[in-house]
Formats: sequence, C-alpha cells, structure tokens
Amino acid sequence: MSFNGKVALVTGGSSGIGRATVLRLAREGCAVGVLGHTQAKVDEVVEQVRTSGGRALALQADVASEHDMKAAIDRLVGEFGRLDFLFANAGINGVWAPIDEITPEEWDRTINTNLRGTYLTLHYGVPHLKQAGGGAVVITASVNGTRVFSNAGATAYSSTKAAQVAMTQMLALELAKFRIRVNVVCPGAIETAIDDSTTHRDPEVAGEPVEYPEGEIPLTDGEPGSSEEVAELVAFLLSDRARHITGTPVWIDGAESLLVG
Repeated sequence: MSFNGKVALVTGGSSGIGRATVLRLAREGCAVGVLGHTQAKVDEVVEQVRTSGGRALALQADVASEHDMKAAIDRLVGEFGRLDFLFANAGINGVWAPIDEITPEEWDRTINTNLRGTYLTLHYGVPHLKQAGGGAVVITASVNGTRVFSNAGATAYSSTKAAQVAMTQMLALELAKFRIRVNVVCPGAIETAIDDSTTHRDPEVAGEPVEYPEGEIPLTDGEPGSSEEVAELVAFLLSDRARHITGTPVWIDGAESLLVG
C-alpha cells in the first residue's frame, strides 16, 4: 500500500500504537503530523521519521483543548497543504475505582481526554478531509466497554470506549456522502505504556475474582500483541485496500475478549 502525496494526523503519536503507526505510514510515503502532549517525545519521533527520509511535523497539544487542536490542525494543513487521514488514537486509562469512590474530577479527566479528544480531532479535521475530496478516519477504542466488562473499576474508561464505537457508526453514515470512511480498532492487551497512566484504587471492591489458568490470550498463550501489529491494521483501514469498509469495529486481541468478556 502506498500513501504517497497523502497527509495524516496521528494523535497520541509519540508512543505505543500511535508511534508505530506514524513510522508505518511514513515508510509508505505519507506526511504525518505527530501530535502528543510532551514536546520532547514528539520531537524524538519526528526526528526518527526524518532520519529515515520521511516527512513529519511535531505538534504539541492537549487533545482535550479546543484551542490546541484547532491550532495544531491548522498548522499541519499549512505545512503540507492538505489532510487526508485522521487517526484519533490519544487516550488514557485514568483512574479505575468503584463508582462511589472515583471523583468527578477523575471522571472528567478520562472523559475529556478520550471522548472529547476524539470529538475535537474529528471536529477540526473532517472539514479538511471534505476539502480533499474524501479520506479515512480510524479511532482507537478498546476491548473494554465493547466486549470486556470484567476489569474492576474501569467504568469511566469503558464508557468512553463504547461511545467511540457508537461515534464511529454514526459518523460512517454521516460522512459517507463525502467519501470519508470511519472505522474503529479495539485492541486487547498490547505492549504499550498506557498502563503508566492508570491508577487502580480498591479493585477488590469493584471486581469479581476470575482466573484463567491457561492465560487470557488464547492465540498467543498469554503473550500480548505489539503496537506494530495494530499499526498494520490501522494502515490497512486507512488505505484504498479498505475502500469498501466503513462503520466497522475490528477487535485485535488474539481472541482475548471472547474468553474474558
């Protein structure tokens, strides 16, 4: 698949699945806006792309900020002249706690980053896809809230992930007449740093004990997937090879969610 002459925005692009997708798209000739919360980490990914002969632009922004997202997308389009793809990938696990313990501030932070951040990415990005004559959007959801409901205290996180699937299916219809496809990937256990953004509080209060003696990921005997494997799926869904696929959630979890859900 080739993305020559195309431009993509990847939020959460400085680590994990986002970083792997930036590198994957850039190898195929796509110019990529690498958006992240920390300037130094974003700069590092952009430098890696440029060292390999690709094109990338560092965009430091908070995805929950209206001002930040508008400015970042305006800058990306100003730099490369167009926008064809959106990968709304930024997200946090946030605080996982019983519903009567999680504070309104903790709840709002997860909702604002994961759901408002997805909305702002599309709100400011979609007009440029329309102007380009079409394009594709991929959103990162999760097995949580879509097939898995057994992670103790993950109510805020799971709610955002379920909402992202609903958003995908609503927008697939809304944007079809503009030749814009919208799909969503639902990863299971993947080797990323997202657990660093997770706070677990009193999981024994919210959870039910479950044990899987043979491991929770049947396809790999318990081994998690890689960010690069998810990046391959995202690249496919953005490419013309997926030109008849829209409004579709794809679980990438080695059958984990079929076992533990």
